[in-house]
Amino acid sequence: MAGTGRGRGLTVAALVTGLLGLLLGIGSFTYGRSAYGLGTVRSENMTPTYEPGDRVVWERVDGGEVRRGDVVAFSAPDRYPGVGVHVQRVIGVGGDRVACCTRVGGRERVTVNGKPVEEPYVFQGEADGVHHPYDVKVPRGRLFLLGDHRSNSMDSRFFVADHDGTLPVGAVEGRLTGDRAGLALVGTALLVGVVLVLTGVGLGIGALVVRRRKAPVVPPVPWPVGPAQG
Repeated sequence: MAGTGRGRGLTVAALVTGLLGLLLGIGSFTYGRSAYGLGTVRSENMTPTYEPGDRVVWERVDGGEVRRGDVVAFSAPDRYPGVGVHVQRVIGVGGDRVACCTRVGGRERVTVNGKPVEEPYVFQGEADGVHHPYDVKVPRGRLFLLGDHRSNSMDSRFFVADHDGTLPVGAVEGRLTGDRAGLALVGTALLVGVVLVLTGVGLGIGALVVRRRKAPVVPPVPWPVGPAQG
């Protein structure tokens, strides 16, 4: 009876622990997939900010939430066939006028709405890089994107026949972030879920062993024998 009781207790513990781990694992995995994206930089177009081979994380946001200066991951199969997600920087949003280039203090600068933009992130300080002037009025719901390595980036400047090179905000997959605390928390929750599931499996095996173990056979107590009669 004691073994049966222990078996029931282990079974209940196995079910509760395993179910909790399963829910935690599935929930964290689903949330992680919906909140974050992961990728690898494939080209030098964002040097020196991101180098080829760098692993990047982006938080999934609506394209309408991104702002000037944000680095975004986006998909544009019509422009870049055969490659999935690309990474470029937002220079202009809907309603902006983006132009290149204006010389300020001996340096060429991109202007947004007539004001020179400070771009400390561009490769070797080159705001242009290809001597390809442009003056674009960004339509509502679209973005003007450039790479940080201006002399080695196929960006909005080279697709002027398609809405002056701008992309729809719907093409944005997410905004790159250097803060990986949220992703780390999701990973920890997923790991804990896996551990709980494995613990539940172990408890379940223990419950089976206890239930199948036979109780020891106790020999019957012999009847007392009285003294011999003379």
